[in-house]
Amino acid sequence: MAKADEIAAVLRQQIRSLGADLKMEEVGVVVEVGDGIARVWGLRSAVASELLRFPGDIYGLVLDLQEDSVGVALLGPDEGIKEGDEVRRTGRVLQTPVGEGFLGRVVDPLGRPLDGGPPIEPAGYRKTDEKAPGVIARKPVDTPLQTGIKCIDALTPIGRGQRELIIGDRRTGKTAIAIDTIINQKGQGVFCIYVAIGQKSSTIAKVVDALKRYGAMEYTVVVAAAAEDPAPLQYIAPYAGCAMGEYFRDKGQDALIIYDDLSKHAVAYREISLLLRRPPGREAYPGDIFYTHSRLLERAARLSDEHGGGSLTALPIVETKAGDITSYIPTNLISITDGQIYLEADLFNKGQRPAMNAGLSVSRVGGAAQIPAMKEVAGQLRLELAQYRDLAAFAEFAQELDEASRAQLARGERVMEVLKQPQFQPMPVEEQIAILYVAVSGHLDDLPVEAVSSFEGRFLAYLREEHKEVLEELRRERHMTDSVRKGLEAAVKAFKDSFRA
Repeated sequence: MAKADEIAAVLRQQIRSLGADLKMEEVGVVVEVGDGIARVWGLRSAVASELLRFPGDIYGLVLDLQEDSVGVALLGPDEGIKEGDEVRRTGRVLQTPVGEGFLGRVVDPLGRPLDGGPPIEPAGYRKTDEKAPGVIARKPVDTPLQTGIKCIDALTPIGRGQRELIIGDRRTGKTAIAIDTIINQKGQGVFCIYVAIGQKSSTIAKVVDALKRYGAMEYTVVVAAAAEDPAPLQYIAPYAGCAMGEYFRDKGQDALIIYDDLSKHAVAYREISLLLRRPPGREAYPGDIFYTHSRLLERAARLSDEHGGGSLTALPIVETKAGDITSYIPTNLISITDGQIYLEADLFNKGQRPAMNAGLSVSRVGGAAQIPAMKEVAGQLRLELAQYRDLAAFAEFAQELDEASRAQLARGERVMEVLKQPQFQPMPVEEQIAILYVAVSGHLDDLPVEAVSSFEGRFLAYLREEHKEVLEELRRERHMTDSVRKGLEAAVKAFKDSFRA
């Protein structure tokens, strides 16, 4: 029979080897849920933007900190969540998976594939709502990001690291400009991110199909938060897309991001804020809607050489109603961005595509983001268009015009015709310069307006075949040298003779 001290020794040994370790865990309880928003009691240590885990592996984002509860935006369906459910903290803020593996894929804002392809192995994770680079980390915007669209590259040039707003009514060609810009980056070393916010799934499918058709998906990521997705997913979509773009920027590479569109993003944020019972402001938007967009768009930057020299260029899109650019969200975005491309419904309906209003469109980076040859041609082009606009307005009321005014109007009509460009046909910058030089130099003045489009297509084909040395010198030298000017003059003179014949 074992002695008492032997039993005690065995028990002591067992207790020592047990090594029980108590772990404290903060657990919350759902007190209210509905419309993608949950109110959780008991998580006193939760922080803003922290991820919480709900039953059914649904995650939520802490957006509202009250004294006794937290307001959580659910990043998934809320049907399986009910009052009394336990909620646990994850201890981490929302992060976005990033990496080259996302190129060519369609994903949701959490990085999950939507295209039926295999799961994506990320190269790492970045904070979804990252702080924008400071002033010292940036350098001036001076390198062009060519869109391939004549009127934009000439009149409202976009530089790498810039934020240029595309603004206009619905169905005026805003998304078309964005897609053409992505297609034009082929072979330019620019990675593209297209963020679709609150759009119909069929519309997103059309965009993806166009990008595939023109070989642009291989360097593009599509982040999609469709109209049927919960408002919180639509809210985080542009931030997630931006984090993916910053991955390339911080590696010293160039990236372009399209936000299509921030009007729907503002509506999604308004919905979340009202459900969280935050006080509404102008047009029922929350008071921090300006900050919501400014902290997103400020993340677009061109970094200094000490920080890798990469860039992230942003093209946010915003929709107006009846051409009113003075409403709340458009004026906010105009004040945040470095210029805007204003698309006018009247011009669109008259067949001017792209329907850019050259008077209301502006780039605050200006000629700094243009090659010298384009800067020279664009200066003359702006002058011609300004004079044409003034004369066209005057001619509506004037009975008779003098010869000089009629000639100015005629040239303006032909210049406007040259600025037309079909969708999915971006143009190399040297060809843009060639045809714009021909237009502003008066070589089209004696052609019928309806013949200008045919002349342009055939003249550029003639240049590529018979005078390719002129285009090559323009591409190489980037200046309107005397030999380029003489070559263009000789080419247009020879071609016009054959064109008339």
